[in-house]
Amino acid sequence: MKIAIGADHAGFFLKEQLRRELTAAGHDVRDFGAESPESSDYPDFARQVAQAVAAGECERGILVCFTGVGMSIAANRVPGVRAALAYNSDVVELTRRHNDANVLTLGAKYLNAARAMEWVRIFLETPFEGGRHERRVRKIDAC
Repeated sequence: MKIAIGADHAGFFLKEQLRRELTAAGHDVRDFGAESPESSDYPDFARQVAQAVAAGECERGILVCFTGVGMSIAANRVPGVRAALAYNSDVVELTRRHNDANVLTLGAKYLNAARAMEWVRIFLETPFEGGRHERRVRKIDAC
C-alpha cells in the first residue's frame, strides 16, 4: 500500500519508528517530514499528507503530533480527507469500517511505538463496510 506519513517535531520520533516498520513490512511510504525534532508547524505536514491522499497519490495517510488533535483538524480541512484521531484500537477499526477514514492521526504524548503500530495495522487492514455507511460518508464529503 502507498502510505503518506508526516509529523511535526513532537511526533518526529514516533513517525520515524512507524516509517521504518511500514517500509520493512513492504509498504511504499512517502515521508512528508518533519526531518528532525526541531520546532515545526503541524499544519504544514497535515496539508501535504492530506493533499497526497485526496489526490489519490497515496491510499492512506498517517499523521503524528503531540496530541493528534491539531493534525486531525488541519487534515480535515482538505476536501476528500476523512482524518480520524485514534485513541483506542476499537475506534481505529470502527473509523475504517463505518467512516472510511483515509488519514489516521496519532498523539505521540500518549502512545508508545508498539501500540501506535498496532493501531496503524488495524487502520491499514480494516476494510470499509459500505452499505448504510456509504450514504453517510457521501454526506460528509458533500459538506
